[in-house]
Amino acid sequence: MRAHAYALGMIETWGFPALVAAADAAAKAADVQVVTYEGADAGIVTVYVIGDVSSVQAAVDAGAEAAKRVGRLLHSHVIPRPDETVPLMIQKKFNQQNAARYDAPKQQEAEQSGVDIPTVSELQGMTINDLRKLARSYTDFSLSPQEIHTAKKEDLLRLLEERRNEGGEPTA
Repeated sequence: MRAHAYALGMIETWGFPALVAAADAAAKAADVQVVTYEGADAGIVTVYVIGDVSSVQAAVDAGAEAAKRVGRLLHSHVIPRPDETVPLMIQKKFNQQNAARYDAPKQQEAEQSGVDIPTVSELQGMTINDLRKLARSYTDFSLSPQEIHTAKKEDLLRLLEERRNEGGEPTA
């Protein structure tokens, strides 16, 4: 297994305000990138930062101090040159969290370029993930983002077909 040339830093807090303070302090303390955060259970949240080893260490130290001031720091840790599978795991989490943010501009570009909204038969041929992305592209869709996330394919198809028949277009 190969190792990456950068480091991975983690700051785990209890409570979101402490996490935000930690991420802000970490980003301001050194040349690092705040990649994502992850919530566990009972208010435990972790923020992930990457950069060169010394920058990540400085950022994690600053973030840990900020978390202590604002709330409760649980743990902080730096992994220098992590194995290549570790960043892939975090990147997958980052991609899942930000899929809607990146897919909305793509949908808007498609609309501006004259691409039509899928027909009923095209909708039926789409995967559940594609249907969810399309549903999220409507600002006033009848389901909340959480309901879209857990909706069955049949329900999304029915609602999207109704929406298409009403003449609604994605607006995100």
